[in-house]
Amino acid sequence: MALNYIWISFLLIAVAVAAAQAVMGDLAPLGAVMDSMFSSAKSGFEISIGLTGVLALWLGFLKIAERSGVIGALSRMVAPFFAEIFPGVPKGHPAMGNIFMNFSANMLGLDNAATPLGLKAMEELQSLNPKKDTATDAMIMFLVLNTSGLTLIPITVMTYRAQFGAANPSDVFLPILIATYTSSLVGLIAVAVKQRINLLKRAVILPLTVMTAVIAALLLWFASIDPDTQRVASNVITYTTLLGIVSSFVIAGLIKKVNVYEAFVDGAKEGFKVAVGIIPYLIAILVAIGMLRASSALEWLLGGIEWLVSLCGIDTRFVDALPTAILKPLSGNGARGMMLDTMTALGPDAFASKVSCIMLGATDTTFYILSLYFGSVGITKMRYALPCGLIADAAGLLMAIFVGYLFFG
Repeated sequence: MALNYIWISFLLIAVAVAAAQAVMGDLAPLGAVMDSMFSSAKSGFEISIGLTGVLALWLGFLKIAERSGVIGALSRMVAPFFAEIFPGVPKGHPAMGNIFMNFSANMLGLDNAATPLGLKAMEELQSLNPKKDTATDAMIMFLVLNTSGLTLIPITVMTYRAQFGAANPSDVFLPILIATYTSSLVGLIAVAVKQRINLLKRAVILPLTVMTAVIAALLLWFASIDPDTQRVASNVITYTTLLGIVSSFVIAGLIKKVNVYEAFVDGAKEGFKVAVGIIPYLIAILVAIGMLRASSALEWLLGGIEWLVSLCGIDTRFVDALPTAILKPLSGNGARGMMLDTMTALGPDAFASKVSCIMLGATDTTFYILSLYFGSVGITKMRYALPCGLIADAAGLLMAIFVGYLFFG
């Protein structure tokens, strides 16, 4: 229901703002909003079609992992921790392994791998859902942690900075890591409070402590090596991890004497079905976001924010980075475009450009993820998933501003 009201609000705001400008003599926004309706619908379809190949590929490999017992082994490995934060999922259920693999792919910045894994996890969670149109507690916890966007290696952001000629493309690595970890931790706490989950149990505290220690070790290591070595190390870690996962699935299948080819084809067929099911939901949300952007409503909002910030006597340099923050929960491509636009206008090493980069890596696209994942299994009642996701987003984006001043002030 919440998504329904948000979708309607976006459309009405876009039309109202464009109409107001038309009354004042500027007809261009009306045409832009109309054009955006069709172009966004086309983009939504193209993105869905583009996902088809990736979904077929990864769900094919996942089917191999499932039949060879890899998913079951992963489920048992993470069972103690996940049993506490996903109390509604039975011990040893395949959903646990898929959730773990999705989180792992996200942390390594493997977006193309993470999406199919996440959609498969949602399918498994839906099999446990007694009310097929209503999100379960486990689904909400899973998606809020997804929207928080925990990423250990922000390769995409560093690559863009390098392309724009930044003096040190990887100088945003540490700030992004701090911001995204904050977002994930706050998201976990927000959902845990709502679901009355005790996070002080040993099974939860120990993994979180270990993860914090690993992140701290990565921070120290990356801080001690030169930028070129950082980029090489990031790529090596990412690529070897991805190929290692795929190889382990195939090898496990051979050991268990699974018909690997047949399993892959069966999984790929499922991927095609999932991609087709996503199309209407994706088009709906992208059309609303596209119209909002085309109406200039965001520009008006920014001007108002800058005026309010200046009235409070606060430094306004971060305001130029806010378009990325505003669009990040709505559209990954939109936020990325805003970040690139900021770097183009101000230069890659400007303060606002760096803060914009940190914001892009701090969280994920909350509205897109909720629409995509819930839509893939027919969920229409998301309950409190959106508020908790936005709380995590707010924490990550505020931390992005804070560490921006701390590192680059």
